[in-house]
Amino acid sequence: QVQLVESGGGLVQAGGSLRLSCATSGFIFSINTMAWYRQAPGKQRDLVASIARDGGTNYQDSVKGRFTISRDNAKNTVYLQMNSLKLEDTAVYYCNVIHYGVEYWGKGTLVTVSS
Repeated sequence: QVQLVESGGGLVQAGGSLRLSCATSGFIFSINTMAWYRQAPGKQRDLVASIARDGGTNYQDSVKGRFTISRDNAKNTVYLQMNSLKLEDTAVYYCNVIHYGVEYWGKGTLVTVSS
C-alpha cells in the first residue's frame, strides 16, 4: 500500500525558510520520480518541483532559485527546501508519485507566509 506523509509546514514570515518532508512507503522509492505540488485557496493544484531517479530536477519558474527539491533513497523521503518565501507561496503542499500508472497523493501540509 503506497503511503505518502508530508510534514514541515507551518506559519512563516515573508523572507523566511521552511523544509518540507515527505516520508514514503509501499513502493520502490529509489526508482520513481517524486514531485511536490501546491494548491492555493481557490486555485488549481500546480507542480512545484520534481526529482527523477537519477537526481535530475525540474522547477516551476516562480520558485527557481528559491526552492530546492532533494531525495534520500536510504530514508525513502523527499524534501523541499523553501527559502525567501513570499506571500504567494501560501498553499497546501502535496507530495506525489506515479507508481505503475497510478497517481498517489499525500494529505498535504499547509504553508502560510505572512507579511
